[in-house]
Amino acid sequence: MAVDPKVLNDRPPIQSGTRKRKIVIDTNVILFDALALKKFRDADIHIPISVIEEVDRFKRDLGENGRNARQFSRFIDELRDLGPLAKGVELEAAKSTVFVNVDVNWQAMPRELDPDKADNRILATALALQAQYKDAAVELVTKDINLRIRADVYAVFAKDYEPERVEIDEMYQGHREIDVEPAIIEEFYAEKIITSNTFALKANQYVVMKDLSNPAHSAIGRFSEKDNGIVPIMVPNESIWGIHPRNVEQTFAMDCLLNDEILFVSLVGKAGTGKTLMALAAGLFKTLDEGRFQRLLVSRPIFPMGRDIGYLPGDVEQKLNPWMQPIFDNVEFLMGADKKAAGRAQELINQGMLNIEPLTYIRGRSIPNQYLIVDEAQNLTPHEIKTIVTRAGQGTKVVLTGDAYQIDNPYVDSATSGLTYSVERMKGQRLSAHVSLSKGERSELAELAANIL
Repeated sequence: MAVDPKVLNDRPPIQSGTRKRKIVIDTNVILFDALALKKFRDADIHIPISVIEEVDRFKRDLGENGRNARQFSRFIDELRDLGPLAKGVELEAAKSTVFVNVDVNWQAMPRELDPDKADNRILATALALQAQYKDAAVELVTKDINLRIRADVYAVFAKDYEPERVEIDEMYQGHREIDVEPAIIEEFYAEKIITSNTFALKANQYVVMKDLSNPAHSAIGRFSEKDNGIVPIMVPNESIWGIHPRNVEQTFAMDCLLNDEILFVSLVGKAGTGKTLMALAAGLFKTLDEGRFQRLLVSRPIFPMGRDIGYLPGDVEQKLNPWMQPIFDNVEFLMGADKKAAGRAQELINQGMLNIEPLTYIRGRSIPNQYLIVDEAQNLTPHEIKTIVTRAGQGTKVVLTGDAYQIDNPYVDSATSGLTYSVERMKGQRLSAHVSLSKGERSELAELAANIL
């Protein structure tokens, strides 16, 4: 429906508060974080009515956008009980005021912008505030790159919504090299522990100790907060479901995957570094061989690069197969190279020992005594990561794997992904460990492609 210029002309100027900082929120910010309004302190927060209308169109969605839309609507309804939204409602904790504004008058919108488009009306709100409150600092907060570009053209300050930004180059690596005296390495081999933390290591941080006088003489270990020292790594005498660590990073990864005292593991690395395969091998070993967990549960978010899941033929299971197939491929590889591998994997599924499903079915559940692997976790938001990890019941271990440079979710990037967020927030915790993997082991061709393409 076209916007009537006369109606826009008749509307009064935007009502705002006295604060110098005035923020206009775009719809995609709310769909990313339903409670984003609480993250802005000491500001007048403006929500154009166009945003309310767009949020309303998402409320029936079954995915994360729908959940955030419904939560935001409930939150705004609670604010409505505190007073008229058009006149502003105080958020006392954030020391901010929330306004819901009708679309601004026609003169505030540049002639070349189509008023029928919600993004243009949101931009016009920022322009109107800028014109009306000349001494204020007006910000347009949006995750839409194109809208930020348009705002820049019209001299409106626009920025991405980044409540928790972690620069990928500065992300915690989970391991480090330290130079030590030869006597320390000899002591480590003899006593199986270095009881001190003079190197300021974090809990479950992995170390490569190198001899100052002979770099070829070295030792690897993990800092144990419980023992207050560096302890040897768990290196299985035999392969784990046919898998041997091929480099020191994979050795670190296998240690934390097999360690029962570490209940949260994050593995980050490019394609071919062995993240998913090692996690599955360790999960099968701990579940089937040792009986430490009742079931191995493997899941991944569904983010199609092309058509959505609804366009695929068949029932729910058949629709999910294309997204779950990489997991099946890895499981069948671990089961064996013969034609019976698929049958053995299916038998484990039938017995309830192995379950492969999308993350959609995990929300709202309690998951006790299970080895939970979340693959492709880089596509999740920080809120989704929190929702998943808080599903873990007594005795459950959670493993996140992903490549921060291969993100299909349009609302996150390498700096705002839930995977990098969780790495930074969980580092140094007694129950968690992280390993960044850089060396590809899938094949020489895969390593070449990952590095230069």
